[in-house]
Amino acid sequence: MEIDAILWDYDGTLVNSVPKNIDITKQILAEVAPRLTGKNLPEYLKSERSYHIANHDSKNWQDLYVNYYGMTTSEMLDAGALWTEYQLQNTTPVELFEGIKETMNHVTLPQGICSQNSSQNILRVLKKNGLGHKFQAIVGYDDIPNNVQKPNSFGGIKCLEQLFEDIYKKTIIYVGDHEGDVEFARNLNSELGKKNNVIAVIANYSGANTQNWNFKPDFEIKKPTELINILNNYS
Repeated sequence: MEIDAILWDYDGTLVNSVPKNIDITKQILAEVAPRLTGKNLPEYLKSERSYHIANHDSKNWQDLYVNYYGMTTSEMLDAGALWTEYQLQNTTPVELFEGIKETMNHVTLPQGICSQNSSQNILRVLKKNGLGHKFQAIVGYDDIPNNVQKPNSFGGIKCLEQLFEDIYKKTIIYVGDHEGDVEFARNLNSELGKKNNVIAVIANYSGANTQNWNFKPDFEIKKPTELINILNNYS
């Protein structure tokens, strides 16, 4: 059984975007929920460590905003609508995790990104790092309706349709850093049916701890280059 393609999450998997995401979220809060700024800034936005805790414990960005930052549903929706604009304007540096380029240079398979970040922003960072040509499909949160965001399989199907004319009878690896990414892989597998196989790989290098997760991955990697070993096992 050979691997046909690799799909990736973006934040916490390909790049360490925490400093930028914290800065953007603060800016958005100042516009849509000023009551949550200054002395009332949510605890989970006061440090990278705290941000990681909330990010890995939340189900998705909507859950993060409402149940960890304290936004109302209305504020959360307003914030989501502003995300792309603020992402593209913000100049906080975003760095690839060590070993990502080495891994990409090894991979010759079709690759895509299924993320809750903005696809425009993702592509800009990839091009800046000389990796734009490595990805034939990028699906961000602004490319799909709010009601079918990850862990719904909708974005994954859309990503695969950009990679293949026929998305069935494929073995796919999905690499993420969140329990929701494992759930996403399982949902994608269910949507595709028994003739497909979606393998969930979790990146521990950005702080993910799977011990108490209900959805368990098939593999865990402590550094990006360990994905090469997984690929070799399937070749």
